[in-house]
Amino acid sequence: MPKALVKVATINVNGVRAAYRKGFAEWVAAESPDVIALQEVRAETTDLEEIFAEMPGGPWHILHDNASAKGRAGVAVVSKVKAVSSRTELGPKAFDSAGRWLEADFKIGAKTFTVISTYVHSGEVDTPKQVEKYKFLDAMTKRMATLRKEDGLTVVVGDLNVGHTELDIKNWKGNLKNAGFLPEERAYFDTWMHKQGWVDLGREAHPETPGPYTWWSFRGQAFDTDTGWRIDYQIALQSLQS
Repeated sequence: MPKALVKVATINVNGVRAAYRKGFAEWVAAESPDVIALQEVRAETTDLEEIFAEMPGGPWHILHDNASAKGRAGVAVVSKVKAVSSRTELGPKAFDSAGRWLEADFKIGAKTFTVISTYVHSGEVDTPKQVEKYKFLDAMTKRMATLRKEDGLTVVVGDLNVGHTELDIKNWKGNLKNAGFLPEERAYFDTWMHKQGWVDLGREAHPETPGPYTWWSFRGQAFDTDTGWRIDYQIALQSLQS
């Protein structure tokens, strides 16, 4: 029996309204994804509804989790088929994960396929921002362990704001002490891949290739020299490969 094919796209839009003005609709028309995971939405649900009402391929169904601070973060899962359920809770109740973690369940035949859109804190060494980043990564690791035990069809996608290996950042030697490439941050990825059994689909597709990079600084000539970081990931349970 042929496998069901679902095309999932993940994009840090850095403001969905700005992305729409810069050709987001044309990209959707060309790529025709079934599910779109967004990070850094930076807008209200009504904004998403207005934008996707004009998008090709609809009607679109929208799940959106705002950040606590208006105009910051925000994650969404937009799909051609309506999700059967969704969750935004991550970690203890006292922990603010709003706008950074959204699980959406879809029915594919008799199976449930879960798409998780996430946006990890950028962090900053020796500041409260880094403390919050570690809190989030701790909560994320516990949730991913639970999902692994359930052994469902699950993919975690989004801007994780960490380069896992030396292949994931061009200037890795110059960033060993900077947020995004700290050994403590990269250790979380080691846990997910080597202990919990998750698969980095991007690295599976490009096992020895630097990058492919997904973020470049506006400083210097990072774009011209392709001095980038690979901080956006597609991480799946092994059951999706079978």
